[in-house]
Amino acid sequence: MQGTPDTPGGAQDGPPRQPATPAQMLKEMDHTIATHLLSQQEMARRLNMNVTDITCFGYVLEAGEDLLTAGDLAERAHVTTGAVTGILNRLERAGYITRRPDPDDRRRVRVAAQPDAVAQAYALYEPYYARLATLVADYSPAEVAVLADWFTRQGKLAREYMDEIRETDT
Repeated sequence: MQGTPDTPGGAQDGPPRQPATPAQMLKEMDHTIATHLLSQQEMARRLNMNVTDITCFGYVLEAGEDLLTAGDLAERAHVTTGAVTGILNRLERAGYITRRPDPDDRRRVRVAAQPDAVAQAYALYEPYYARLATLVADYSPAEVAVLADWFTRQGKLAREYMDEIRETDT
């Protein structure tokens, strides 16, 4: 099937989309990132956390039953192991996580989310994710695949660039 001006290569589901240049797309990405940062600050405030703590708690939630070690968390959050100790202390004092001994290595601990904290976080985030699901439903499976690929590749690029600029600090 021939593509339409709105969708190269095929038919589109949902509302028509306006053509955009790469520069326009990057401008919209910058606005989205800024809005996301502000919303993360608000979400953190509502949960009585700072942004770094809520980011780490998000990684703990994402891991689910595959409990992370403190070192795993430090690597994902791009913080030192000393910094992650402080983060875990705050999260534990606030009742968001517990530390469990690693069954394979008694020197390590694993981090588990507390069920009440999980429920509290989901109650705050679920309405937003429901709205995102409605938005995603406007896109065809092929478009969703392109978006997922872009986010994956952009995330990798961002992490690599962050590592590069951090190396120039030393």
